Amino acid sequence: MAQQRDVGAKPRVPRQAVVVGELALKASTRRAIRERTVEKGDPMAAGELAGLLAMKRTPELIPHCHTVPLTHSAVTLTVSARGVRVRAEASTVDRTGVEMETLVGASIALLTVWDMVKYLEKDARGLYPTTSLGPVRVQAKRKRGTEAP
Repeated sequence: MAQQRDVGAKPRVPRQAVVVGELALKASTRRAIRERTVEKGDPMAAGELAGLLAMKRTPELIPHCHTVPLTHSAVTLTVSARGVRVRAEASTVDRTGVEMETLVGASIALLTVWDMVKYLEKDARGLYPTTSLGPVRVQAKRKRGTEAP
């Protein structure tokens, strides 16, 4: 039997999560992003927006996730020496945390960038020998208001 975990008895407390990750790209692709010459448009802006939208839809994508009302969310993409880095953060005041929302947001942000630059990354066989996603990991998780007196 599939079911969600019952969190009804847990108190509503402030919670926050931060996720970081990276998409490895070729130097020429990083240059195209910096110079704003990617054919589909700005992958950084599109990725950030896609990440925000994905955070809000996490329970639709992951069956056991509860619907969590986000009080804050942010996705920031930056071009790095290796590719594109993401930092996603989300906050709520609820009975369960926002790690899955930030993980989904970060991953979708990077996948959106990959989708927009894949034509630059393909080799002669149509493969992506340089492109790789990850690691994507929870960098920080905070839960306040439940400390013992």
